[in-house]
Amino acid sequence: MDGLERPAHGEGGGTAAPDPAIARAYTLTIWGIALGIFVQAAATVAWAHAIGNAQLFKDGVDWVYDVALYGIAAIVFGRDDRAERLAAIAIGAVMAVAGLHTLYDLHDKILNPRPIEIWTLGFAAVSAIVIALLVIAVLWRFRREDNPVIKATWLSSRNDAISTTGFALVGLAARALPVVRWPEYLFDLVVAGICFQATWAIWRSLRRSADSEAAQTGLRNKAQTDGAGGL
Repeated sequence: MDGLERPAHGEGGGTAAPDPAIARAYTLTIWGIALGIFVQAAATVAWAHAIGNAQLFKDGVDWVYDVALYGIAAIVFGRDDRAERLAAIAIGAVMAVAGLHTLYDLHDKILNPRPIEIWTLGFAAVSAIVIALLVIAVLWRFRREDNPVIKATWLSSRNDAISTTGFALVGLAARALPVVRWPEYLFDLVVAGICFQATWAIWRSLRRSADSEAAQTGLRNKAQTDGAGGL
């Protein structure tokens, strides 16, 4: 039996699988999102490389993390709990790498201040907002699905649209200041902090889940032992 036909919750463990048609549509949608963002990232990186703009290059490379997150969601969807835990670990690692990348880029900007080019920075901000809204549009049909992976993806995309719009506008304003550079540096620190906070939250969630499973296993073993002793 494949991932889309596994037993529902209460019939052998795991969560209930969505309707096969919905599952296929969701999988294609997530892969489409990952591919679309990858194309955007590749185009941005190529443009940045052609004009020699380091900041635009960093903005293009940052899209790789979105590609990785949606790719992981597409691969994990419909699989077992162990696969979902491994995916959570992978997502936490991706977020940690994103935070480290942001700090490295911040260090480089402080040592080698970059010129402000409002058109390229505006392109990066507008493209981030447009992509966030497009992701919400294509996931809108799945917003009422109960499957935890689908729900998590939808809620994440909704929250990302809000945060991406705010951060894109704030980041553009901070980078466009003609003389003062510290708002841009502070903005980068906030972004890195959010990445590390997400990694920490995922790690804590995995620890709580593992502790809960260990406690339940201990209770089951105790119940079986007591039952055998009663015989």
